[in-house]
Amino acid sequence: MSINDAMFTIRLLITLLSFWLIPIVYAAPKADYWAYWDKATQSSSKIDHQLWQNFLDQYLVLDKEKNIYLLNYQAAAKQGSLLLTDYINQLKRIDPRQYNLNEQFAYWVNLYNALTVQLVLKHYPVTSITKLGEGFFSFGPWDDPIVTITNQSLTLNDIEHRILRPIWQDPRIHYVVNCASIGCPDLQPKALTAKLIEPQLEAAAKRFINQPKGVSWQREELVLSKIYDWYNDDFGRSEAKIIAHLIRYAEKDLGTQLRQYQGDISYQYDWQLNEHH
Repeated sequence: MSINDAMFTIRLLITLLSFWLIPIVYAAPKADYWAYWDKATQSSSKIDHQLWQNFLDQYLVLDKEKNIYLLNYQAAAKQGSLLLTDYINQLKRIDPRQYNLNEQFAYWVNLYNALTVQLVLKHYPVTSITKLGEGFFSFGPWDDPIVTITNQSLTLNDIEHRILRPIWQDPRIHYVVNCASIGCPDLQPKALTAKLIEPQLEAAAKRFINQPKGVSWQREELVLSKIYDWYNDDFGRSEAKIIAHLIRYAEKDLGTQLRQYQGDISYQYDWQLNEHH
């Protein structure tokens, strides 16, 4: 090898090493409407989510000290995978477009959450979902094909950003879609159902906003979940509208603090796996 070749190799290695040392900045996808899924009926038929509920009842645990719901992945990896697979296979046989909008909404949210848990279990043990992903430089698995519904190949990002967000246009979607991380709104202990969607969305919003991972204070500065930065468009596109949204769900003392606050806002997120040990 010539000196020039050796120097080129060294520079290449330094460049690659530098890449790995620089933290990857996550940028949330924009809503990207997929017209194929924007179809519904007035049918009163219901989709059964009992298998998902059974899974949650067995493996989702409330950490009372931190007041967050965590998943016992270790136990689920040993005993719950078949239950989860049965549930997902059940949903894969359904064409959600043949149901009313509320049934569809519950279908997509529960499917997203179940697929995410299944993905983690397939790679367990893992410290963060961001470690997964098929691409060499992938930050997480969200763009990897994960399920086929009515012969359409779907990724997790498709479900969240091409179906749920653009069709329903409800910021509370972010409180019920779970990315298997501590910083994410808790995986809810009750499967979403068409009949209870509104109270479930309201409860999820209130829970997250009144948790430190949703809204907190550091040296008297307001610190919000990165969700409000990533999905700024969904929450009103301005800090004033985000604050108004938070006040709507904030408990009394927090609401008073938010109304009086006029300083800067910073954002944080914890990608650590939402695991109960």
